[in-house]
Amino acid sequence: MNDKIKSKFLIFFIFVTICFMIFIAALLYWSSVDLQRLNLQTSDTKMSLRGSILSADNYTLASSQRLYKVMVDTRNIDPEQKELFIKLYCLYSGSDEGEIKKIIETKNGSVTLSYSIDSKNAKLLQSLSGKLLKRGVFKTNGMVFLRSLDIVQSGESRVYPHKDTLSPIVGYARKAEQNAITRREGVKGIERYYEDKLSFAQDIYVAGYRDVIDTIILNKKIRVKEPINGQDIQLSIPLKLQKTVERKLDLHKIRLEAKEIIAIVMNSETGDILSLASSNRYDANSLKQDDYPFLNIQAVEYIYEPGSVMKPIVYALLLKSGKITPKDIFRTYGGEYNIGKHTIKDEYRFKSEWISARDAIIYSSNIVMAQLGQKLDQATYYDGLKAFGFGEKSGIDLAQENPGSKISHNQFKSETTRSTIGYGYGINVNFLQLIKAFNVFNNNGLLVNPKIVSFIIDKKNIIHEIKNEEPVRVIPENIANMIKDTLVDTVKVGSGTKAFIEGVVIGGKTGTAQIAKGGVYYNKYNSSFIGFANDNKGNKYTIGVLVIEPSYSYFGSQSAAPVFKDIVLSMIEDGKLFRLSQ
Repeated sequence: MNDKIKSKFLIFFIFVTICFMIFIAALLYWSSVDLQRLNLQTSDTKMSLRGSILSADNYTLASSQRLYKVMVDTRNIDPEQKELFIKLYCLYSGSDEGEIKKIIETKNGSVTLSYSIDSKNAKLLQSLSGKLLKRGVFKTNGMVFLRSLDIVQSGESRVYPHKDTLSPIVGYARKAEQNAITRREGVKGIERYYEDKLSFAQDIYVAGYRDVIDTIILNKKIRVKEPINGQDIQLSIPLKLQKTVERKLDLHKIRLEAKEIIAIVMNSETGDILSLASSNRYDANSLKQDDYPFLNIQAVEYIYEPGSVMKPIVYALLLKSGKITPKDIFRTYGGEYNIGKHTIKDEYRFKSEWISARDAIIYSSNIVMAQLGQKLDQATYYDGLKAFGFGEKSGIDLAQENPGSKISHNQFKSETTRSTIGYGYGINVNFLQLIKAFNVFNNNGLLVNPKIVSFIIDKKNIIHEIKNEEPVRVIPENIANMIKDTLVDTVKVGSGTKAFIEGVVIGGKTGTAQIAKGGVYYNKYNSSFIGFANDNKGNKYTIGVLVIEPSYSYFGSQSAAPVFKDIVLSMIEDGKLFRLSQ
């Protein structure tokens, strides 16, 4: 090979080498561009959820679920396959074809098809999005598609599976916007009181490198923050008993033509609430304007003069202080007694002009109790009512409790005040305060705070028990037992006979109180029956019924006592109480 040929071959070789090097350089450049694109970091946040509320028998009373928003760019939909897109979208999402068609055809660009798709349908739509791409429903630009369905979290919804059951105790949660996501925050009841436990602590956070379609690459470099949902709350109330009590109240409300009926069942030893029911309830899934009067928990927010159910409490203070004995006798004054400008009357006409202090409880004498109230000195009265829990909140774990009248030491200087409180006027209380006070008689003289939540369940499914405070002795055990026996006789032969049930130890006291507005009493009443039901197997319950403004049979003996009896019979059927013969 001559030199001329060799020279040409060398030049050709150099040229080919340079071209190859340029090709390699270009390849490396574009690869680096793609890698740079791939190496761009991105992150994704998925919202955690509010905790659930559970009944004592493990039924879900309130829970949350994620909601998703679905968007699409109408410019990316192939016009020839628009009808197919609409049909398939509606089939997967459950949306109305007419509404989706209107959105697609009247708007050009990015539109929102749905705002509240649940998790199940969101997964179906994500699957549909891939199928639509493969089918060519979305137009493409070269090798890169423009956009498919965008499915993003929009918030959470709060679901109450049992509708109005346990309202207003469970309460409800309203919408609260946080960083363009709709959260829920408690407004009333358990939802509000335990807001700090139920609300989420940390959303799911994922960060890493993304691929060409902006999806996070699952490799060792991914960073994840685990979700911390809100904690679950478990009540002491069994759903079955609650539903039963609510049905009873609904029927008696119709019978009595009452404004509302409230009932409470409490474990006498622990203070655990087994039922806190109202005839006035609402479905928190769909609150209406007509429901607004029912949102308050009247058992702790409605205050009223209690009437004769206060008599055993004042009687207990008298016995404890040694001012009287049960056998001491007092004059009935023929059924009418004057204190200053006030005339006190007894509904029950006694055959004798004189009756014992004990019989004043059994047959509910206002006149004798007015005289007994005067026997308590200022300090004993004040300290005694405070010890029973009046003038302060009951300690129940419910929001917005009204503690009623503030107990002032000076108010007991008045002889009239001491008399009227003796038979249940001149003091405002809430219903749960009375249940807590009455419970002392069925708990050997010990005061316990009522509570409605038994456990808090954390993210690791560890159960944390809500323990009650130590009981406080209010009256000696022998005094509590004396009053307990008196209340049993009240049901056997006195004003509470309509609450009697054979084979179960029932005791209690009726109460009827006229309602005052602006300091003037008018022809409306509240009636109540508060007592206890025990069996020989160790079951002890304090139970109360308050009937607000009955139009028919407003006396506690005729209205509230039969409701009490119905509730106890239901507890026997449910296996929470046993007759002596069983």
